[in-house]
Amino acid sequence: MTKSSRFALRPATIWPKRRAQGIAAFTLRAIVALLSGVGSATAVHAQSYPSHLVRFIVPFPPGGGVDLVIRAAAQQLSSQWGTQVIVENRAGAGGTIGTEAVSRATPDGYTLLATVNQTITTAPYLFKSLQYDPSKLTPVTLMVQSDNFVLTNPAVPANNLRELVDLVRNEPKKWTYGSFGRGSQPQLLFEYLNKKEGLDLLHIPYNGISPLLIAMISGQVSLTTGSAGVAGEFLRAGKLKALAIAGKKRSAQFPDVPTTEEAGFGYLQSSIWYAVFAPPGTPAEIVNKIGSDLRTILHDPNFVEHQITSKGLNPIASTPEELAEIVRRETAALKTMIDAAKIQPE
Repeated sequence: MTKSSRFALRPATIWPKRRAQGIAAFTLRAIVALLSGVGSATAVHAQSYPSHLVRFIVPFPPGGGVDLVIRAAAQQLSSQWGTQVIVENRAGAGGTIGTEAVSRATPDGYTLLATVNQTITTAPYLFKSLQYDPSKLTPVTLMVQSDNFVLTNPAVPANNLRELVDLVRNEPKKWTYGSFGRGSQPQLLFEYLNKKEGLDLLHIPYNGISPLLIAMISGQVSLTTGSAGVAGEFLRAGKLKALAIAGKKRSAQFPDVPTTEEAGFGYLQSSIWYAVFAPPGTPAEIVNKIGSDLRTILHDPNFVEHQITSKGLNPIASTPEELAEIVRRETAALKTMIDAAKIQPE
């Protein structure tokens, strides 16, 4: 090859390579600039949040526990943020309709979910075609929690869990428990008790907690579970009896009731909690602001007294990370109870 031909190759080989390197460097700088712009835009958006109406979707009818607590908190946030904060009830399908709506909402912090553990930790085991993935929702804060009591009609001749187990074992198929639907907390707890202790408590489902409590008080059903917020007034009036509380510590309102662990049945754990979630992909800056402002409300003694402890609930005010861990732990633990109850997704 001649000297001139070797030089003639340079434009066809070296210069295109240099041009490619230059284009690559320009592209990298453009991407960095673009990402920086996105980060700046997110930060600015978080600083201005909220600039218009914020909605909390409650996936249950009005008047329930989570509905009442989040409405009270929404009033506080409206004053704190200087913008309207409303609560919208989207009930149906065990709370999954409203939860799905939030899972599909724009992740900008203006549509939020206020719900109970049922729609997050239990629903995946109950529905074959659940239209949302609870693990993809963005945790904001756990608001309140309340452990459930193991409740009996006063006519049941048992004053603690051990006496109850002996009674049911000696008189199989005589004693009943009531629940308020497939996969509800009473069903999970008593079917787990059946499995662990070799019992044969019979299941009677009711359409909600209100008819179930009426049946309990009238003696149509022997056992159920319920929080202090649900059963407290009936316990004080002697219309119901608490054998134990299915949590790690005794109730401040009913300190004489032992825990299931103290009674020798530590595997029986049952509680209800209310928490706030945001749509998947909501920026961390916005999540942190919402969570921080809600936690401020939950640390307000006046709010706690009138809106939480008076309802038999305990304020929690968790971080997003703590709520995520609670969801993971409870979802895993529920599988054992779901299997014991022989519940298949439908």
